[in-house]
Amino acid sequence: MFEYPIKSYIKNVVSLQLEVEKCDGCRLCVTVCPRNVFEVTERKAHIIRLDHCIECGACMMNCAEGAIFVKSGVGCAAGVINGMIRGTEPSCDCGEGCC
Repeated sequence: MFEYPIKSYIKNVVSLQLEVEKCDGCRLCVTVCPRNVFEVTERKAHIIRLDHCIECGACMMNCAEGAIFVKSGVGCAAGVINGMIRGTEPSCDCGEGCC
C-alpha cells in the first residue's frame, strides 16, 4: 500500500467542510481518513489537520449524516490515482513533495 508522508498539502486551499451540528459521533470519518484529519471529542467530529487532507472523499462517502463535504477528485489523491491508472509517476503538482 502507498504510504503518504505526513506533510501538509497546500495551505488553506482544501475544500473539506464539516457541519459539526449534523455529526452523530459515529467515528467513521476518523476510521477511513488516511491522513488523520479528524478526531471525535464529546461525540462530535472535528477537523484537526485541515491542511493534511488529500481530498480523497472517503470521509464524505462514509458519513451517513451528510455532515462532511469535500470536492473529491482533486488534489493529491487524484494525482496518485491518476498516476496508477496511467502507469506514470503519481503527481498532483502541489509542490509539497507529497506524491
